[in-house]
Amino acid sequence: MKIGRQDQRSSAISTSNAETILVRGRDLTRELIGRITFTEHFWLLVTGSLPTPAQLRVLDAALVAIAEHGLVPSVQVSRMTLAAAPEALQGAVAAGILGCGSVVLGSSEAAGRFLAQISARGKSAASLEAAAREVVREYREAKQAIPGYGHPLHRGGDPRAQRLLEVAVEANASGQHAEIARAVERLLPEVIGRPLALNVSGAIPAVLLDAGYPLLALKGVPLLARTAGLVAHLLEEQQRAIGFVMSHAAAQAINYDGEAPPDFKPSQDG
Repeated sequence: MKIGRQDQRSSAISTSNAETILVRGRDLTRELIGRITFTEHFWLLVTGSLPTPAQLRVLDAALVAIAEHGLVPSVQVSRMTLAAAPEALQGAVAAGILGCGSVVLGSSEAAGRFLAQISARGKSAASLEAAAREVVREYREAKQAIPGYGHPLHRGGDPRAQRLLEVAVEANASGQHAEIARAVERLLPEVIGRPLALNVSGAIPAVLLDAGYPLLALKGVPLLARTAGLVAHLLEEQQRAIGFVMSHAAAQAINYDGEAPPDFKPSQDG
């Protein structure tokens, strides 16, 4: 993105005076607090409009699906940061979020762009499949992973992905992006020579884009959801600390193979 002159010096999200706080044109205390859920408020903040019941259900399901998945790297770094700096809860949350990139959580954004690229090329059911095949081949030729497919644990199918697709159907919000996601899953054995199941990072953009959620804000959904999971882990870290246990386990698991004096023997304690 080019950084240069910016003539538009305004924001449409929030303003206030001595009596009233406005959020997206709505009175915060009279129209929003106690009247809408946080999920509705998030959709309002991002899009400028309150969600329909279908949009609310799909976004809420996506947030629930990705909020927690065990001691993944972002959680480990968050808990170890709190162990080292117990006074800095915000620093520990930030450490965990900073560990979210193209492999962890950020893959939803990449998958969304992948699905949107296919959608832009295909204008009918038949052409969608042709477009999917074409884009998958382009990714393979560029030696890029197919975002949103495959999982080290859920090899036979990510149960979260399947449930999100079901929720979208139940909410009458399933559309072209979900269709593309399924088409790519069918085509992968033919195009790349092996099956890869749709994972939750592929299902999230499929259902959200169909519901009208903006592509440019996709990464915010897993970030917001995982923040909730991190807060839970950090509360538990204060009550049942394992941060230094994980740090010690890492030291035990990793061998030193650098230079050392002939008579040097590493400590068995790591």
